[in-house]
Amino acid sequence: MGRILFLISIGLGGAAVLISLGLWQVQRLAWKEAVLADITARIAAEPVALPDDPDPVADKYLPVAVTGTYADQAIYVLVSQKQIGAGYRVILPMQTDTGRRVLVDRGFVRLEERDAVTTPTGEVTVTGNLHWPQEIDRFTPEPDLEANIWFARDLPAMAETLNSEPLLIVARTTSLPEGPVMPLPVDTAGIPNDHLQYAITWFSLALIWVAMTAVFALRGNRRRPERPNS
Repeated sequence: MGRILFLISIGLGGAAVLISLGLWQVQRLAWKEAVLADITARIAAEPVALPDDPDPVADKYLPVAVTGTYADQAIYVLVSQKQIGAGYRVILPMQTDTGRRVLVDRGFVRLEERDAVTTPTGEVTVTGNLHWPQEIDRFTPEPDLEANIWFARDLPAMAETLNSEPLLIVARTTSLPEGPVMPLPVDTAGIPNDHLQYAITWFSLALIWVAMTAVFALRGNRRRPERPNS
């Protein structure tokens, strides 16, 4: 009997821990959904003028509208789009009408259409969002400068190469035709939200824990068959 009580206490204790972890993930899910909703609202807000000294934390995703002219330079960042395939993000420097030189992520072009990309001439107004991408890690290859192929949006390095401020505007719309370049606006798709899967995992483990405890308890409760008298 003592062994059965011990198994039950272990089973209930372990299940309680696993259930508490699942409930914590449910709370984290609600928090993350609120954060994503706030970011989505910020992204879609009315654009403002480019701040004089934008902050990478407070002004991340800030919608802005800038007017200026593109410089005839470009950086091509290798990326892949679902249902489309491989291609490049096209990054250009823009000389704004206020005298600043910033970077604009014009959007995506397919691999085979890179040679068809031209730099729009004349004044252009870009509406988009400020972004400070965090895409560099120790596994990111160095850019192939000869072929002008980059493997991540390394904002400081791109700004140095294109002689601009380390400030990136991801275009949502522009006043001029973009040709083969398709804008890739900022959204929340790249922000992970796996808390529901984590919660399901913890609750499933709790159920398995209880089931295994019941199996061991039932086995231990069985009486051994009596040996026949010799």
